[in-house]
Amino acid sequence: MVETLQARGERIDWCVLGEPSSEHVLGDTLRIGRRGSLSGMLTVKGVQGHVAYPQLADNPVRRFAPVLAALHEISWDEGDAHLPRPASRSCRWKARARAPNVTPSTLKARFNFRYSTEWNYQSLQQRVESLLDAHDIDYDLRWHRSGEPFLTAPGPLSNAATTAIREIAGIEPELSTGGGTSDGRFIAPAGADVIELGPVNASIHKVNRIRQTCRRATARPDVSSYRRAAANRVRRGWSGLFMNGWPCVDRRRRNPGGLFSGRCENRPH
Repeated sequence: MVETLQARGERIDWCVLGEPSSEHVLGDTLRIGRRGSLSGMLTVKGVQGHVAYPQLADNPVRRFAPVLAALHEISWDEGDAHLPRPASRSCRWKARARAPNVTPSTLKARFNFRYSTEWNYQSLQQRVESLLDAHDIDYDLRWHRSGEPFLTAPGPLSNAATTAIREIAGIEPELSTGGGTSDGRFIAPAGADVIELGPVNASIHKVNRIRQTCRRATARPDVSSYRRAAANRVRRGWSGLFMNGWPCVDRRRRNPGGLFSGRCENRPH
């Protein structure tokens, strides 16, 4: 979508995504950004050998252990008012020989970084590779970047959504950048302000997860109520696009007919 709009010479200024972002009740959390995500796939090479003859082997587990400890001890930065400090997490290890008294020839590890706007993926890669080199390790390392961090500073868009939630649900949403990556990572780099308001995510990535929009059938209004209220807050003089039924506003084209006239495919009713 972003590439198509760019090819047309059009630009999204405001975008609201329906990502599952609420914590306990629909509308209690408003995402105004996300941390970046960078995964490393590491193979540490050694020499297989018998535990009774360690001088004839090179155990990759022993070589990698101090690197892992060092990674978890690094203070990357302190974060800021909205984005928490970066964190590294070990997701998976595999180092296995065919006998219990034999050390393995390789160790495979997968780890992930969640990082703030103070970093980019190149600087993180360089830091990790320099640490591995400092420990004299024979290794192969591949990287996968899921998305760069983005942050939409509190302003007209988040204020409109906050007011809509307050008026409809009677709750004050928390402005947050927690959670994993989202589709906002594709839209924010194009220069758009991006916020996320969607269903409760308590069962996200769990077995038999459910899409919960309210605690009880009549306890809270559904997401369409927020959509209409937020749209009413920004409709004065704006035309725009929709994503997942939410307005993606293009401020360049003023339209006396309001937000819902213009290039809109998915209009709330």
